[in-house]
Amino acid sequence: MPKPFQKSAVLIAGPTASGKSALALRLAQERNGVIINADSMQVYSELRIITARPTLEEEASIAHLMYGHVTGVEPYSVARWLVDAQAAIAQCWSEQSLPIICGGTGLYFKALEQGLSYVPPILPEIREKWRQSQDDLYTELLRRDQESAAKLKPGDRQRLIRALEVIDATGQPLRHWQALAKNRSILADATTERHFVSLPRAELYARAERRWDLMLRNGALDEVSALPELAEASPLSRAIGVPELQSHLRGELSLEAASVLAKTATRHYIKRQMTWWRGQADEGWEIPS
Repeated sequence: MPKPFQKSAVLIAGPTASGKSALALRLAQERNGVIINADSMQVYSELRIITARPTLEEEASIAHLMYGHVTGVEPYSVARWLVDAQAAIAQCWSEQSLPIICGGTGLYFKALEQGLSYVPPILPEIREKWRQSQDDLYTELLRRDQESAAKLKPGDRQRLIRALEVIDATGQPLRHWQALAKNRSILADATTERHFVSLPRAELYARAERRWDLMLRNGALDEVSALPELAEASPLSRAIGVPELQSHLRGELSLEAASVLAKTATRHYIKRQMTWWRGQADEGWEIPS
């Protein structure tokens, strides 16, 4: 008698240019997997080259979901991604295949594993009370909720206010609402395997720079040139390389200068990614120092 199908998922995260996609492809080939996108820029249909989406050949060899599946005309939120990801994972399980969630957007993974917590609305007078308070907020939180206070710094006023207003409004600490969301997560009853892919910082930078040069050879400039006029708040305008190449297309920068700026922006992005992920070391991820 065949073994009953058990729900499982593989999560592959890490900074840009670290080799996540190559690992995802290999595991998908070995384990009947489907690759699900967890990169906030690779969701947009207008940007294949400059966001380093999987190639057409890679997509033909292994099923890929949620790559280029929305337009960049409108923002794509974490909440929308979570709805789409849950549907994609459920589809994989219904077909008895392994969902392999791969990308570099940490908030997507956090939402997937911990859910998006619903906290009842905070009355304006309660919110204003804590925002205007001149008291020692840390001491007050320590009195009301030692466990939450232990995780915060005395100077982190914004988070202290949030913790106190939630307790005041609901009678429950914020972690209560977060636990409810985590229990409702689609991965709550699944076996989850995590891989954090990284390399020494200098090697990451070098790989990212080589990839940028390859993007230019493969048509990144034409891709950006074909974009419609973008509002400043457009998600497409935040993709690394888009504003730099647009400046070149307007005659403001040489292509060489635009490339230098794009490579610098990529290095800064890698640093931000690693800083964010190091803060998740206690959430089940093994993050290199």
